[in-house]
Amino acid sequence: MNNIHQVKAYFGDTDAAGIVFYPNFYKWMDQATTELVGKNILPTPVLFKEKHILLPLIETFCKYYSPIYFEDVVDIYSEITKITDRTIRVEHVFKREGEIVAKGYEVKAWTKKKEDGIKSESIPDKIKQLIK
Repeated sequence: MNNIHQVKAYFGDTDAAGIVFYPNFYKWMDQATTELVGKNILPTPVLFKEKHILLPLIETFCKYYSPIYFEDVVDIYSEITKITDRTIRVEHVFKREGEIVAKGYEVKAWTKKKEDGIKSESIPDKIKQLIK
């Protein structure tokens, strides 16, 4: 299961050197994962608002190969590469004009919002089958 999410680097995304500030990569990975899940598992309003399923981040990483600058357009190739009983791992490859500029991943927990807080749950078999 994969998806391509496109982003454009705006002036506010850059630091004083004109290079995209590193936290934006994490923001973009989160956006790409949300889009991936929404298109392939359940639409996010259904998942979050109706089913009360939340996917909090429990681990993340990003390695940078080349800077991204103001007004660069980047395609983020995202794929769910691992699923456990209660987590999913999404790997991301950032490409500008076909060149890899960064790679990263996120591990997200499958949780449900309940009256007494957010609790980890097993990912339903139906969802696991969609991912595989």
